[in-house]
Amino acid sequence: MRDDVHPLPRRRWGAPPPGGIRAGDPAPYGWAPLVILFLVGLVDRIEAGLLSGLLPLIQAEWGIGDTVAGAIPTGSAIAAAAVAIPAGYLADRFSRTRVITVMVFLWALATTGSGLAPGFAVFFLTRMALAAAEHVDNPATGSLLADYYPPISRAKAFGWTRMSAHLGGIGTVLGAVLGQAFGWRAAFLLMAIPGLLTAAICLRLREPARGLLDRVTAGAATAPTGGAPLGGAEPPRATPPRLGRQVRDVLAVRTLVIVTVGLATLGMGVAGLFYWMPTLIGRTFALPAGQAGALGGMVTVIGVITGTLAGAWLGRRAHVTRKGGRVLVGGCGVVAGAIVMAVALLAAPRALVPFALLTAVAVILMSTATPNLTASLADVIGASSRGIAFALAQLVAGGATAVGPLIVGILSDRTGSLTTALLVMTLPVLVGGLLTVTARGPYERDAARVLDSARGTPTARSPEQRGGEDA
Repeated sequence: MRDDVHPLPRRRWGAPPPGGIRAGDPAPYGWAPLVILFLVGLVDRIEAGLLSGLLPLIQAEWGIGDTVAGAIPTGSAIAAAAVAIPAGYLADRFSRTRVITVMVFLWALATTGSGLAPGFAVFFLTRMALAAAEHVDNPATGSLLADYYPPISRAKAFGWTRMSAHLGGIGTVLGAVLGQAFGWRAAFLLMAIPGLLTAAICLRLREPARGLLDRVTAGAATAPTGGAPLGGAEPPRATPPRLGRQVRDVLAVRTLVIVTVGLATLGMGVAGLFYWMPTLIGRTFALPAGQAGALGGMVTVIGVITGTLAGAWLGRRAHVTRKGGRVLVGGCGVVAGAIVMAVALLAAPRALVPFALLTAVAVILMSTATPNLTASLADVIGASSRGIAFALAQLVAGGATAVGPLIVGILSDRTGSLTTALLVMTLPVLVGGLLTVTARGPYERDAARVLDSARGTPTARSPEQRGGEDA
């Protein structure tokens, strides 16, 4: 080959179209970024779900009770909360695709450490390290999705990626089956392989322009007559303010605060319920660990997929027909799901089939919140502060999620009834749903401020505009 002849570089996933971005395009960067980010979340959650399916085997090997077993996800959630703010800082100031790639590689290594742990203390620490690595990529993912997809398709984008966060049931099934066949250590060691492959795929993902789609939606950049494409160049980017000021500005967004607290309350209940669900099925219906884990995982997976897809569809329609429609759909779904879950637990001692069917319905209803509430957070925060916003949401929700499984373990040990302990956890789920519904009004005002900022309206001073004054 001649020295002056160079092959054309391959176009990376997430690159803007050659002709530029067109107004109204629901996926201007294509759907490949969504597929890759979904894969990242899926592999992450499958690995996390292994623990639930393997828990009876781990308890048997090291002789730990329910309270200590419930402390494992608590320690993991504390580690995740500890890295939340640094993760948001990185997402707002550095390449988000690179942050995700590095973190996926690190949690693949930590998964290997879980399988090789010589004792419970080391195992506990590796789970904390794994959780920290897993959650550093969450703010970066949320920020990326808002820059890959415009508001009209954000519910779909966030729905698919956040759906993966609730597909730990696949890991529960795999853990139960693999653990029963080969031992619990083999399950963790095998899971490190897809983690490493996912990290390699993330290397091909291109960083999108920050805030460009907000400008297109706001009309600050519009397609000329005749449908000519918009330019793909990144608009002038607002410099994020100092971290302390950035946090204060983001916390001034009322919708963010209400939805975050609601999600935290909801998350505490859901974490407690579904961490212990395979164990409840095994104890109540005298099923082997493999069968109980497989059933519990399948119910969760089917319910989450169905509910997320239905929620994304309902949320998109409600977004254009009702004020605060996304928040309304998500909140009402959670309230209804909490009620059905309570009925399922009351029916648990009677028959397995009614319990499984009612639990599936409850999961479907709760999962309608996944696409809508996460998309609403992206709608009310400007591009240069979305990383720290998702980090704060992760910090609060992670802290609440940390105590859910532990509370169930303590109540189970003290009352002698795991069913009673889980029934108590339907109450915070109900409260979380009711709380998020109240964000319906402020959502419209906060989302409008973001678009005003994108089009440069002087009267709308967003966190990133105020940040420019501090820079």
